[in-house]
Amino acid sequence: MEKKEYSAEKIKVLEGLEGVRRRPAMYIGNTGKQGLHHLVYEVVDNSVDEAMAGFCNLIDVSINKDGSVTVIDNGRGIPVDMHPVYNLPAVEVVVTKLHAGGKFDKGSYAVSGGLHGVGISVVAALSSNMKVRIKRDKKIYQQEYGIGKSLYKLKVVGETDSDETGTEVTFSPDKDIFSTLKFDFSILETRLREIAFLNKGLKIKLSDYESGKKETFYFEGGLIEFAKWVNEGKEVLYAKPIYFMKQDNGVVVEGAIQYNSGYQENVLSFVNTINTVEGGTHVVGFRTALTRAINEYAKKNNLLKSESFTGDDVREGLTAIISVKVPEPQFEGQTKTKLGNSEIKGIVDSISMIGLSQFFEENPAIAKRIVSKVIDSKRARDAAKKAKDLVRRKNAFSLGGLPGKLSDCSNKKAEETELYLVEGDSAGGTAKQARNKEYQAILPLKGKILNVEKSNLVKVFANEEIANLITAIGTGVGESFDVNKLRYSKVIIMTDADVDGAHIRTLLLTFFFRFMKDLIDNGNIYVAVSPLYKIRKKKDHYVYTDEELKTVIGSLGSGSNVQRFKGLGEMNSEQLWDTTMNPKTRLLNRITIEDAVKANEVFSRLMGDDVGPRREFILAKAHEAEVDI
Repeated sequence: MEKKEYSAEKIKVLEGLEGVRRRPAMYIGNTGKQGLHHLVYEVVDNSVDEAMAGFCNLIDVSINKDGSVTVIDNGRGIPVDMHPVYNLPAVEVVVTKLHAGGKFDKGSYAVSGGLHGVGISVVAALSSNMKVRIKRDKKIYQQEYGIGKSLYKLKVVGETDSDETGTEVTFSPDKDIFSTLKFDFSILETRLREIAFLNKGLKIKLSDYESGKKETFYFEGGLIEFAKWVNEGKEVLYAKPIYFMKQDNGVVVEGAIQYNSGYQENVLSFVNTINTVEGGTHVVGFRTALTRAINEYAKKNNLLKSESFTGDDVREGLTAIISVKVPEPQFEGQTKTKLGNSEIKGIVDSISMIGLSQFFEENPAIAKRIVSKVIDSKRARDAAKKAKDLVRRKNAFSLGGLPGKLSDCSNKKAEETELYLVEGDSAGGTAKQARNKEYQAILPLKGKILNVEKSNLVKVFANEEIANLITAIGTGVGESFDVNKLRYSKVIIMTDADVDGAHIRTLLLTFFFRFMKDLIDNGNIYVAVSPLYKIRKKKDHYVYTDEELKTVIGSLGSGSNVQRFKGLGEMNSEQLWDTTMNPKTRLLNRITIEDAVKANEVFSRLMGDDVGPRREFILAKAHEAEVDI
């Protein structure tokens, strides 16, 4: 082979914001729907920083008819004076230079969400056009940018009648970067509501001038109202959430805790208003304090008869909002989903412990109600353990203690294997014949699994199908969950393309969200896309959407026999392999959680005990439903 010379001329330097356009996922996660909405969050975060600094109490976000987004705040306005080093207006430096902004100067912002100073410059780099207007010094300044470069010098375009200040940013995402340019009102609504909850007294308006939708978020009660909102529709143990807030060494810790009569834990954590969906040291500190505070109160008041409560015991039915404001947070990755500062664990632990202990002493009736709930949880957990052991013994006849119905693959390397969860024995039998035995395992599930959203742990673990599922996957659940014991890199839900199949998928996703959420976060859970129609003309053609049906019929012409395809069991093994199991031809949807708060709300509303919210949802969405014959 010819040797290629590696010399200085081979070294490429990506000037300015060119690196952002070359590798956008490094800065905004991806270039799909999630990354598109991340642009809005980056601009809004700058306004929120002004609010946290005490200079802004109104943020107005608009989705415009031309597809652009405008964010307006009444903060101090980005500085417009000349930068001493670059000899450009400060606003131009902030927009066109990476890592430029007031976040690096402790005198400007004590606490900031946009820590890395890349927010607005990344938005500019990934937008075909951006316009910034600033109100300062009784003047209105304006500058526009195309793909991160200024189109003209900063100019004065008007005057204000008073000492009004603020910043207005309008941007149009670049169609050459993003796979979609359509902003989703509901996605923005969820995030902006969160921000308003976390910054009491801050008013946030959201308008969509295409659909006409409008919302205003303003919560004087802050986290207390947040916890109540999350528990809406649930039976709570006490009306007003436990609340504490304290500052220690420049770190502000705020918490709101309210138990409900359900069985799921729901801890939402935030750092400088950024949703840390993967948790971090602040969550570890809170959980440690909660377990210790309840154990100490129970022992002190002779409510604890046997061994201490575990973390799993005290977190059943828990809703908690933990918000910390940290001067110099260390996030894992630019997308900021996990806090890494080791010192925060001790600070949150200490403040939470003091707040909880004080509340328990001052409110003994509520404290005893919580302890009683925890005792019930412990009993149920002990009974569930016995149920799990019983199921394990029943399955002991199969190789390695795995479920008897599991048809395992020969390859034992988890990273190379996949598990298909199949609806019923009929489709399961066909799938076993269709699969590649080397790396594809099949677990048939009998009927519809238990709805874990409204079942206690005894019922959950006594359910044979769920016990088989847990055993086959290998990670365990709860405090014994260990992702390193995962037996398959892909867990694929494969159900029929009908209403029953959709229901089974929903039940399985409810189980994974509540008991193995880390597998969703790690990207291990998938749904196989089953064919919707079978078209027969000389041979069988399978199509997956109504749009594809029209295209295929158009190409095949008339005598084509179209059949609505519902059951995977109707296929022979060769057809099932070609349409749904062959890695070269199949369609898989990876399950992700774009918004943990919204996901929790949806599972609670649609799968929980309370019928009211479910009825409201059905009434609101009924007009969108299509009859599937």
